[in-house]
Amino acid sequence: MAESSVWLVSFLSVMVVIFAGISIYTFYRQKQHERQYKALVTVLRNEIRSITGSSIGMGKRLVDIEQKLNITVEKQLELENRDPGELAYNQAARLMEMGADVDDLVKDCGIGRPEAELMALLHKELHTHQGVEHKN
Repeated sequence: MAESSVWLVSFLSVMVVIFAGISIYTFYRQKQHERQYKALVTVLRNEIRSITGSSIGMGKRLVDIEQKLNITVEKQLELENRDPGELAYNQAARLMEMGADVDDLVKDCGIGRPEAELMALLHKELHTHQGVEHKN
């Protein structure tokens, strides 16, 4: 029986050494995986920060564009709501400055002949008056 006890103790000792070896190997493998996962988490965090920063920048640009679009829409509405006659008279005044005559104003601006003649008379009077001021 003593011999079987020695074999049993020897067998158990070998088993303990094998299990200890397996435990140590498993521990080191676990540490290696832990380091890899920590590195991967760090990479992913950096990518998330980068994407978040880009998203914030894009959001700011979109807000700026939206504000500009709103301003443009407001200006367009103002232009659409303006009195069309006012635009015609402004265009007629510019044409007079460029040397247009009464017939051109009636044809191009859509204003009546009496208004075109009055504008021509005022334009002539203004230029005569300005010419006198420059001579003095």
